Amino acid sequence: MKLNQLLGTEFPIIQGGMANIATGAFAAAVSNAGALGLVGAGGMDAQALRQEIRTARANTDKPFGVNLMLMNPHIDELARVVVEEGVQVVTTGAGNPGKYVPAWKEAGIKVFPVVAAPILAHRLERYEVDGFIAEGTESGGHVGEMTTMALVPQVVDAVGVPVIAAGGIADGRQLAAAFALGAVGAQVGTCLLASAECPIHENYKQAVLKAGANDTVVTGRTTGAPVRVLKNKMAREYLRLEKNAPPLEELERLTLGSLRRAVFDGDVDGGSFMAGQVAGMVREIKPLRQIFEEMMAQCQQVREELAR
Repeated sequence: MKLNQLLGTEFPIIQGGMANIATGAFAAAVSNAGALGLVGAGGMDAQALRQEIRTARANTDKPFGVNLMLMNPHIDELARVVVEEGVQVVTTGAGNPGKYVPAWKEAGIKVFPVVAAPILAHRLERYEVDGFIAEGTESGGHVGEMTTMALVPQVVDAVGVPVIAAGGIADGRQLAAAFALGAVGAQVGTCLLASAECPIHENYKQAVLKAGANDTVVTGRTTGAPVRVLKNKMAREYLRLEKNAPPLEELERLTLGSLRRAVFDGDVDGGSFMAGQVAGMVREIKPLRQIFEEMMAQCQQVREELAR
């Protein structure tokens, strides 16, 4: 079964739950374009999430979901909101969703934890989740260590539920590779930053378009919270400080509010421009529908060529 059959979408593609970017309006736009849009609840409280869910529902009659970061201090309230608001799909990151899964499943919600290692997927399978999003270190934002090419087949082998590939997927060749690795579909994020509908500052979009193959770095490895971002003044300063093992508070002061500065202010020097390694492949702002259609057409072409 492909992801679109599992979720009731046109395409076997999920939008990444990008904090401060994945608003209700953007999730609805993604769903209207044929993929599964997600409201990214990172940084939200219960009231804000409820409003964004209602905004999404007001703007689409297609399936959409919510991404919950389990480290959020409001997570207990957020977990209840998705039930109360009748959300159809929940993806989770940064923790173990086990305590919330029974209530979500009772409400008919499909649950897909994001995992960065096969052992974590194996441990979480006992909660009877609907599948896993295996996200490689190529992705933007918070990352693990394993690459998508190595991670996806090992997660597929470790569990008996569907696996969605994420990290390093921006065109049809990479989507075809995800299927070849045993995934039922893909989650994408970086390529959607350059969509016409994406609500980020124009400077953020231009930074993605201008990025080359080696223009992302991972900050925060020494703190246990690695994050992949585009290179800029803030990222370079963070890496310089990290070499001297400063107090965590000093590093946190540098990054406090940096994602919002990127998303809303377009602060090219002090913003945290989260993006994956595929930023070097993104060269043009396009409507969401065009991005998905081109990805699917190229994937089909690749698969046909391989079959021949």
